Parts: sequence; C-alpha cells; structure tokens
Amino acid sequence: MYEPIRTRSVHTLTDDAPYPHRTREEELDIQLAGHLSALLAVTDELGLDEAAERIAAQVARLRGAPPVRHAALSDSDPAALHHRAHALAGRALVVAASRADTAVAILSAERMDAHTAALAELRPVGAL
Repeated sequence: MYEPIRTRSVHTLTDDAPYPHRTREEELDIQLAGHLSALLAVTDELGLDEAAERIAAQVARLRGAPPVRHAALSDSDPAALHHRAHALAGRALVVAASRADTAVAILSAERMDAHTAALAELRPVGAL
C-alpha cells in the first residue's frame, strides 16, 4: 500500500557529516574563552595590568595560544567600563561553573568583587 522509504532519514547522524562536530566541553571552552577575551579587553582599557595578565593566562590555556591584546583606548566612562567588566565576569563565572573550571570560576568571582568595589568608590556617598 505504501512505498518503502529508500533514502536515509535526515535525522540520522553520521560520522561523515559535512560539518565538524564538537563536544559539549569544546563548546564551553570556546564560549568561556570568548567571555574572558571580552573581559580582558575591558580590563586592559581600565589599566588593570595584574588582573589582565591573569585573565590572559586563562585565555591562553583555553585557546592554546596567547590572546590578542586590546591596544586602543576608547576614553569611556570608568563606571561604564566597570559595569561591563562586572557583567562579563559574571557570564564567565556561569560558564566556568557549568564547565567545572575552578581556576576560572575563582578568577571571575574575584573580578566581580573588584569591579563591585571600584563602582562603590566611584559613586558619591548617599547616591543610589
């Protein structure tokens, strides 16, 4: 009554697929290196050399090569840069926790604390 299916299902995974397959760990490594690279750019812009070196070391570990460093300064508001760095460190912390990368998780949490403290110093007393 029905004609049999003569071709393979499009839902079947094959090893000879025309696109590369990555493991979950590889995808998390790529994502984490991206967040840390963005954090490195903001950290360089803020002139936090010691923190930038620690972040660069983790990016190099994840990528297998040293990161390209941010050279130009945008003269952005320091408070805006600290907010951005805090958000990027938070994203890195979430991915590091998912990946069970303790070194990056600790570094990210330390950077979040440092940017929170810097923001508190930049705000006038009594301001929200």
